[in-house]
Amino acid sequence: MRPRGGRRSGTQPLVGSGGVQDDTLAARRRLYLLSRVVVARNFRRRLTLAQVAAAVSSSPRQVQRAYAQFGELSFHEDLRGRRLAAAAQLLAEQPAIPVATVARLVGYSQPAHFAAAFRRRFGLAPALFRARARAHRAQPGGRAREPLSATAPTAPTATPSPLAADGSPARSPTRASRTSGESVSAPARRTRISVP
Repeated sequence: MRPRGGRRSGTQPLVGSGGVQDDTLAARRRLYLLSRVVVARNFRRRLTLAQVAAAVSSSPRQVQRAYAQFGELSFHEDLRGRRLAAAAQLLAEQPAIPVATVARLVGYSQPAHFAAAFRRRFGLAPALFRARARAHRAQPGGRAREPLSATAPTAPTATPSPLAADGSPARSPTRASRTSGESVSAPARRTRISVP
């Protein structure tokens, strides 16, 4: 029989009672960081919480807990933020790529859903964002630190890419390179998600 104070007779607190073991905190923080790496490497694919949890050998609920405890954003907000930041960068730097293709490249299967999410985040439609970025670049000193408009924030800086096995920055296979002349290709389908 359990004592009235809500604690068992041992020294371990009940789940949810506020006390969490140090090794549990460390494991959850590691889970959070690994999940962020999986999202950063695979945001261009169709990605679900269950897939990320499987990639880090955990359950979806544990990944949610890790995001809630250590992150400022939820899993879905993190995924959406990475996708939209990459889209803003592509729209600003690659004017030849159609908006619908940009949507597909960053993981949206429906251009209308992409446009709505982009508008909520930046306050501008993707095509208008691109036009303002182009006009901003055309001004003398076009890469200045001033915002594209007074009402819309500038495109967020891209998150640093994970490191390759040799320690050099890993390159995304879907990002076009202006210097090498590579073409932009769609993300690979049905590939296995792995962690470092």
